[in-house]
Amino acid sequence: MRSRRYKKKGPVRSKKVIYDGITFQSGLEKYMYIALKEAGIDAKYEGATYELIPSFNYDKSAYERQANGKGEYKDRGKKKILNIKYTPDFVGSDFIIECKGRANETFPIRWKLFKMYLFHTRSEVTLYKPQNQKECDETVNLILGRKKI
Repeated sequence: MRSRRYKKKGPVRSKKVIYDGITFQSGLEKYMYIALKEAGIDAKYEGATYELIPSFNYDKSAYERQANGKGEYKDRGKKKILNIKYTPDFVGSDFIIECKGRANETFPIRWKLFKMYLFHTRSEVTLYKPQNQKECDETVNLILGRKKI
């Protein structure tokens, strides 16, 4: 019997989708957009970007290779370190939605940093992170339920 060879697959990439003149990063984002629109919930797609960590000048030595692990092992310090930003999928008046089917390896830390940012800024928004269409529908129902209170 012949053994099967599996090609190493890279990271899972979602397909960009255009709807209503908006380029969504995934079909799940498009589904959420339609669900919000049909429910009459006002939310802006990628309507705000938050600076989680500001940029700074690192004035010390740092011996390392390039970020991709290639190149020489040498002093790569004494440089400006860029900020870390986060742009959620949908921003409403009192809620933020991040549609996340399959998270990449950097998302969990960025999500924690975003929660910490909201905590420290005393933001009164409710976060939703639906991972499938059923959870998108449930998110809409939760938002509608809160508005009636």
